Amino acid sequence: MELRHRDHPRRHDVVAPADDDPSQPTVESHPPVLETLKRSLVGAPLASSEIDEQRISKRVGLAVFSSDAISSTAYATEEILFVVALGASSLALGLPVLVPIALAVALLLLIVSAAYRQTIRSYPSGGGSYVVSRENLGETPSLVAGASLLVDYILTVAVSISAGVAAILSIPAFAGLRDHRVAVGLVLVALITLVNLRGVKESGRAFAIPTYVYIVTFGALVVVGLAKAELGLFGGLSPVDAEGFEGALNGGELGLFLVLKGFSSGAVALTGVEAISNGVPAFQKPAPRNAAVTLSWMAAILGTLFLGSAVLATAVMPVPSHDQTVIAQLGLAVFGSGPLFLVLQIATACILTMAANTAYADFPRLSSIIAGDGYLPRQLANRGDRLVFSNGIILLAAAASALLIGFGGITTALIPLYAVGVFTSFTLSQTGMVRHHLRLREAGWQRGVAINGVGAFTTFVVLLIVAITKFSSGAWLPLIVIPTVVMLFRGVSSHYQRVRSGLRLPDRIVLEPTAHTVVVLVGDVHRGTVEALRYAWSLHPTHLLAVTVVADDDAETAIRERWARVPGDIRLDVIRSPYRELTRPLLRYVDEVDDRWDGDIVTVLIPEFVVSRWWGHFLHNNSALLLKGRLLFRRGTVVTSVPYHLNA
Repeated sequence: MELRHRDHPRRHDVVAPADDDPSQPTVESHPPVLETLKRSLVGAPLASSEIDEQRISKRVGLAVFSSDAISSTAYATEEILFVVALGASSLALGLPVLVPIALAVALLLLIVSAAYRQTIRSYPSGGGSYVVSRENLGETPSLVAGASLLVDYILTVAVSISAGVAAILSIPAFAGLRDHRVAVGLVLVALITLVNLRGVKESGRAFAIPTYVYIVTFGALVVVGLAKAELGLFGGLSPVDAEGFEGALNGGELGLFLVLKGFSSGAVALTGVEAISNGVPAFQKPAPRNAAVTLSWMAAILGTLFLGSAVLATAVMPVPSHDQTVIAQLGLAVFGSGPLFLVLQIATACILTMAANTAYADFPRLSSIIAGDGYLPRQLANRGDRLVFSNGIILLAAAASALLIGFGGITTALIPLYAVGVFTSFTLSQTGMVRHHLRLREAGWQRGVAINGVGAFTTFVVLLIVAITKFSSGAWLPLIVIPTVVMLFRGVSSHYQRVRSGLRLPDRIVLEPTAHTVVVLVGDVHRGTVEALRYAWSLHPTHLLAVTVVADDDAETAIRERWARVPGDIRLDVIRSPYRELTRPLLRYVDEVDDRWDGDIVTVLIPEFVVSRWWGHFLHNNSALLLKGRLLFRRGTVVTSVPYHLNA
């Protein structure tokens, strides 16, 4: 049935409504209840002009960007002992090599932190290893660096949260939650995600106090513990009663391979060192100077606490266990089971949980830079209401939660995956900085080449050690995951290139009138249907059609009786669907219409009524949504919803 608009230039009367339309309503995009809930959780939106006010000070920046690195003092010593004091080795063999390994890690920390100070000065816009590699090494190395960092940040959240849960479960009062390790971790992920959605400044303030409480408490543990052990003060220090723990105390063998493997486990203390170089723009001006100072503070605190805990462990002789952390054993030996021990455990749990905030600060920022370059979905480049990259925050939370579930929330199971990505990005960043100095030859470039050259060589050697010694423990997985992420980057980039090519304007633009066929879908005859017909006339169609789908004779008779009230002599095409299917019969009908008038633009109008209350949406089905989704991918077809608003 076809009608020509110019043959029927008249208005139509409104038809009485019915309420069994299969093309169901949509809801308002921001229902008041949901909007109120969002504002209560996330806060009021911030204007783009307020972005400078969201910059953070060095004191807050230490909590935001250094909590990951500083928190590693809570488990790095334990990870070394898990390798050199258990299994083929023993506590008697493992403890003597603990301090030398810690000294090697501290030297590595000094080299890497000095190298990243160069990065901060040269690339104050942030982006760290990814940007340095992009500017100096080319596309592929930059994508490898970006993939390594993103994987690293996801693992940072998973490792930090799992270690935080382990600290919580080491408190006797919470020992009953050991069977719910994963559930506790997921709750913590949800909480830290919510805080970060409120903005960088607010999350920094929230996490600053726990970070500094941990630094002071852990520092007191080291000072008091060493005073007891070395000077015999405060009643002296007694070793841990190791009989209650699993693992041999004596015997076994400790070869070079296990020592290197222990070093690679201890090297996780360096995770997060690069975070400040990625987030330089978040600091108050002058941002590069403030970021560099914060990096120095972080390195000094991390090195001192890590070395101190390793020395203290040789006196306390803790045995690593999944039931009670090494830090908990040190705390019991130094402070006893009183209030100070409880404060230490709570502070440790807090800093380990807060360590995930480093990833929450950097993952969204880095993913926005990569998305801006066209290698990730563009939604990740958009700032949310609170001037944070909220899509990146949510993506990070989802990925980290999946890791927690997949690995049962065990820190040691995640560590081998952790270090490979860290040192891959370290190596690429320092290599890129060497190229940067050689290319620009700025003032003092020789010194920069020396610092970054040593950093590149050292981190590459550590990368090889980690990959070799941890390969069978899971280090092989990043060797698959990182190339897979790089392939994802290239796939996204290729898609955007095809889109740009398809949208590119020709040299000569010709605008010609095109025949237009409009199809109005009729679920029932009501006011919404009539409004859709009025809108259809306003488009001046070459052909105007109406179509409905029914299941039986009774339904066809009923709708034809109601359709008879519609003026304009518009014939209603009725499609029989005995199995009550809607989408495929209508798609076939549109195909037939398209074949009948080949070359026409086909517009499908879907009448939809919109209820005024948000919960009313759930009382109606959403068959129109599926139909619109299917029609969207049909070439030469325009799909339009025609809303009719009801006070219901």
